[in-house]
Amino acid sequence: MAGAASAQTGTPVRAPVTVDRSVLHVQVILDHLGFSPGVLDGREGKSLAAALKGFQEQRGLPETGKADAATLRALYLYRQMRPTTVIALTPEMLAGPYTNPFPRDAPEQAKLPMLGYKTVMEKLGEMFHTTPAVLMALNSPQTKLTAGTKVVFPNALPDAANYDPKLPEDWRATLASLNVGSNQPQGAKVVVDKSDEVLRVLDKDGKLVAQFMATMGSQYDPLPIGSWTIKGAAYNPPFHYNPKLFWDADNSDKKALLPPGPNGPVGVVWLDLSKPHYGIHGTPNPETIGRAESHGCIRLTNWDAARLALMVKPGTPAVFQN
Repeated sequence: MAGAASAQTGTPVRAPVTVDRSVLHVQVILDHLGFSPGVLDGREGKSLAAALKGFQEQRGLPETGKADAATLRALYLYRQMRPTTVIALTPEMLAGPYTNPFPRDAPEQAKLPMLGYKTVMEKLGEMFHTTPAVLMALNSPQTKLTAGTKVVFPNALPDAANYDPKLPEDWRATLASLNVGSNQPQGAKVVVDKSDEVLRVLDKDGKLVAQFMATMGSQYDPLPIGSWTIKGAAYNPPFHYNPKLFWDADNSDKKALLPPGPNGPVGVVWLDLSKPHYGIHGTPNPETIGRAESHGCIRLTNWDAARLALMVKPGTPAVFQN
């Protein structure tokens, strides 16, 4: 998209990917219903299969992980949720501040006022639960990133954005910027299933009401199997970097307080767990969810982590299992 190499829009993204609109339509419906396929990219894969299994379980359908005939009939009820939407860019959508250049090392990041988006394209991607490459594929390289320009996005627009006024103002702004709906089911229990690489939210009756693809643990920092509780949420949090807790940290690194921002190590929200040093949080790299390792914590896309924060409260049980 035009202007993608400016100071605000950053370096050009890779060649556009192919987006299957039929697959994207299924992803969009599942995303709206709380069974997140992760990035809305119009591509099949394990994230979409996991989301379909969650939806199928909730609806009492055979859990095939495929958009089979029975599943498509159930999804057909929500066909009014179109796969894409056309929106004229506003100054607010394009506004920074942006963090560009973005230092790689924690000590250098600690010197910044915030760890914001690197580019307009990255911001717009997260806003519509996708990536710059998908936005490139849905539009034209000649599309100008200026106010008033009409752009095609995956239809991640929420049904409502009437957030609790008791929530901090900056957090409500973050929820709105990520197109997180205000009408979320209330979870009574969170279950993190290592074998399926998903985080499941159950209501007071034990019914599955939401599911998110997750990255959890590594060979160095395995998922802490057991029963824990969510102690509380830190919105747009800073990050206390302690190199002793990171197996891949530089030996010369020292402790540092990294500023908040969507590109911080824990993204836009940290849900603290009763297990010391562990939490459920966002990520600066949504495309890696389910495809990379973590330092033992549970990592979701920023929009899914923000949505989960609306579903749980302090004291909510969190069970981690193989």
